[in-house]
Amino acid sequence: MRRISTCFLPPIKLEPDGGSPVYLQLADWFRHAIVEGRLRPGQRMPSTRTLARELSLSRMPIQSAYEQLHTEGYFETFHGAGTCVAKAIPDDSLRPGPTPTWSARPAASKHKGPRRISRRAAVLRKQSPTWLMNLGAFRVGLPALEDFPVASWARLMKRHLRRPPGDSMAYGYSMGYLPFREAIAEYLGVARGVRCDASQILVTSGSQEGLTLCAQVLLDSGDRVWMEEPGYPGAHQSLTAVGARLVPVPVDEEGLNVGEGIRRSPTARAAYVTPSHQFPLGVTLSAPRRMSLLNWAVRRGAWIIEDDNDSEYRFGVPPIASLQGLDSDSRVVYVGTFSKLMFPAMRLGYLVLPKDLVAPFGEVRTAGDAFSSTLYQLVMNDFIREGHLARHIRKMRGLYRERRATLVETIHRYLGDRLEVVGDEAGLQLTALLPPGVRDLELTRRATRRGISVRPLSACYQRAPDRGGVILGYGNVATDAIREGVLKLRATLQELGCL
Repeated sequence: MRRISTCFLPPIKLEPDGGSPVYLQLADWFRHAIVEGRLRPGQRMPSTRTLARELSLSRMPIQSAYEQLHTEGYFETFHGAGTCVAKAIPDDSLRPGPTPTWSARPAASKHKGPRRISRRAAVLRKQSPTWLMNLGAFRVGLPALEDFPVASWARLMKRHLRRPPGDSMAYGYSMGYLPFREAIAEYLGVARGVRCDASQILVTSGSQEGLTLCAQVLLDSGDRVWMEEPGYPGAHQSLTAVGARLVPVPVDEEGLNVGEGIRRSPTARAAYVTPSHQFPLGVTLSAPRRMSLLNWAVRRGAWIIEDDNDSEYRFGVPPIASLQGLDSDSRVVYVGTFSKLMFPAMRLGYLVLPKDLVAPFGEVRTAGDAFSSTLYQLVMNDFIREGHLARHIRKMRGLYRERRATLVETIHRYLGDRLEVVGDEAGLQLTALLPPGVRDLELTRRATRRGISVRPLSACYQRAPDRGGVILGYGNVATDAIREGVLKLRATLQELGCL
């Protein structure tokens, strides 16, 4: 049996004047800790000398306690490993006896109902969606993890781990590592048409934290916010968590319907948009509507939260420039992330802020998680500066174009006109509308049982939609796995009587 290395013990409480010998108190404590699972089979115990020093006791009572536990079968001794918890505990020990009188334990609560949580937590609390339970076809939001240039990334990591500068291991600046912010500003200026300098960049732990910061800094409870309908559920959560009132504004083939937004709530405090690649429908906000949205924000003194959703990946045409680049009155807060360009576990994103918002955003960030990993910022800075990011994006653009084309072709081949693919040729996912009357949530549950991740379009609506749909991610799905996934989707639709 593999031995588990020595670890810190839970606090040991002894009462030298409690009427029970210290060695019996120690034996009782270890016995209960083993039975309750706080000490695991095979776990190595500290030596009697080490434990005596930590408890400020002589070795005699500790040796006596260890001998007693050996006799009862709770401890075993192994050559070269010292004293360990026995791999097999006596059966009658699995029913712990009464708690020793010397151990101060809190009385169990008699209240059996749910314990009180905040209203904010109650709003955010949801069951884990079934469509987030696997990494295969067609999980939304995952890039091609197997095609990431691990060797280049590992080499850069090793460079900084071999001789880390002292400040990289200390507390970092809430706005982020300055050279990395300079690299982000240069990249966004070239690739996304964003107008900014490094002082306006705030490094975050992904776009979700960026949205949360926007909600905390820009909004008060009760403020009305335009929200794309359908729209990104993560934005729903961040905005409603601060008590904002979401105003659903419909999305059509030209993106957010600005005129309808003005009709529904002309004095809204902010608008959340994904103008370059709308989530989840995949359309682009037209030029006239971009200007209308900016003009409305200037007239009303409102904020625009621009979430630049995987807009680097457009197939056949150049990427669409950002809305922020057209903003002449500093009304736009730009939200970006490296999760889909690199890999989600890195947890690096960024905000581009109007200059007068830099201080309040930085202070609120300090009050939260303070700063993002300095090590990853150092490595990502080199990854950008040395050209790895540009090469990776070029390679992935071709790969995702191929995977999207394969998915669309396979849907047409096996499902005919039962699914209607919508949106531009871009991004890492596509949306397909279901036949009228088909409940996408039920389809999602059944598809999960077949081993595929199908995200329901209705989860992106605040109000029940007239027609359901599915969002299918293809970023992390190999071409040969797309056919298998579509066949499972077809079988699920047949099970529902739709084919």
